[in-house]
Amino acid sequence: MIRPSIELTAEERGVLAMVAGYMIPASVEHGMPGADDPAILADIVASLDRDATGVRTALARILDMAGGGFGALPRDEVRDLLEAFRTGNRELAGLLEMVVARSYYADDRVMLALDLEPRPPFPKGYEVEQGDLALLDPVRARGPIWRAVDTKGDEV
Repeated sequence: MIRPSIELTAEERGVLAMVAGYMIPASVEHGMPGADDPAILADIVASLDRDATGVRTALARILDMAGGGFGALPRDEVRDLLEAFRTGNRELAGLLEMVVARSYYADDRVMLALDLEPRPPFPKGYEVEQGDLALLDPVRARGPIWRAVDTKGDEV
């Protein structure tokens, strides 16, 4: 699929990098890149598509909360600001979390570290260990929890 090019300003890119790095920091101990890794960050930006407007809104809100100079804030102040942003802007924070995680967990290095073959899930799919389907018996015994409707949309 060819994605439309999404251009972020240098300031937006810098804030996105700081937010991504705060969300998923690099781990030297485990040899894992952070979400602010240049390759992962480039994928985040390239995959924004329909989320670009919301991401820009979130980044602008973070910049407003910082009163400018977000990049110069000490790490503990960045943490406090981002926690306040997340508390007061749940939908925008969720959007940022989704776009960062989507690209981070698609990175080949991360997939290999998770013992997954670095490839898309389809068309081959992944083997899922069969669980004990008897665990669903209490749910089945509960019966339907929805209202039945006929094909005309009226309740039965």
